[in-house]
Amino acid sequence: MATGLSTAVLGRTGLKVTRLSFGAMELRDAPRGRPVTDELAKAVLNAVLDSGVNFIDTSNDYGRSEEFIGRHISHRRSEYYLATKCGCQPGGGQPHLWTRENMFRGLTESLQRLKTDYVDIMQLHNPTVEECQQGDLVEALKEMKKQGKTRWIGVSTTLPHLPTYIKWGVFDEFQIPYSALQREHEQWITKAAEAGIGTVIRGGVAKGAPGESGVDSYMRSGVTVQATDAWRPFVDAKLDELRAEGESRTAFMLRFTLSHPHVHTIIVGTLNPEHVKGNIQAVRRGPLPPNVYAEAKRRLDAIGLSPTPVS
Repeated sequence: MATGLSTAVLGRTGLKVTRLSFGAMELRDAPRGRPVTDELAKAVLNAVLDSGVNFIDTSNDYGRSEEFIGRHISHRRSEYYLATKCGCQPGGGQPHLWTRENMFRGLTESLQRLKTDYVDIMQLHNPTVEECQQGDLVEALKEMKKQGKTRWIGVSTTLPHLPTYIKWGVFDEFQIPYSALQREHEQWITKAAEAGIGTVIRGGVAKGAPGESGVDSYMRSGVTVQATDAWRPFVDAKLDELRAEGESRTAFMLRFTLSHPHVHTIIVGTLNPEHVKGNIQAVRRGPLPPNVYAEAKRRLDAIGLSPTPVS
């Protein structure tokens, strides 16, 4: 299908992924999320695939997300790569349970829900380095791969754990938060990609005002920030002056993230098929012009939103 979406090779996995991917957390349904009907889930998921997006990210603890994916698009499995996460408690919730038994419980449950024999990437869901070592989690992932239940292994992670995971050299993919308003990992994304690791970016839009991306809040430094407050750094850095005519803030944020030369794909989630179309249009425009990208980073530096240096 010719959709005009650019692609990138996801590190040493060799997977040719669209640079816009779909995050299925919004499909978790109540009580941990917004109510989602079968009809809505079906419409959103099929709109994603019809738009040409070929990478979907979910998790064992995203409520009904895996169930909806299996029910509504498992018959289109050849059209998309699928990533999920393990380490979640039975039924979801915190804290995660980092044992081999729980990881394989989650794997079995995920495959059943997703109606597939394998996932393309199985990711650890934000363990600390200590938890990873104590639970021998990498060996459990390798066993899943040996069994053919996952093709590649990864971890959803942040600083301060990311540098250690890069040094280990065992993960094929990292899922890392990054946007113009959350730049801590900017240089570490480059470090990971240079090591041959695929970079999947979450939070690339940072948040969305109601009516733009449909997301009313986002996570920043571990704290949920409401959309009305979330735009404040954007305003303080005067990024509105850099937007193209008619371009929304959400579209600008997407294109900023896309401008990072070592970002392979950006996860964006929504419950609105129209927002899928809007995100597609933004990504089709490609990265920001080099001079706009450089000026945006200069302005963000000036208000204290700078990357954490690679040491």
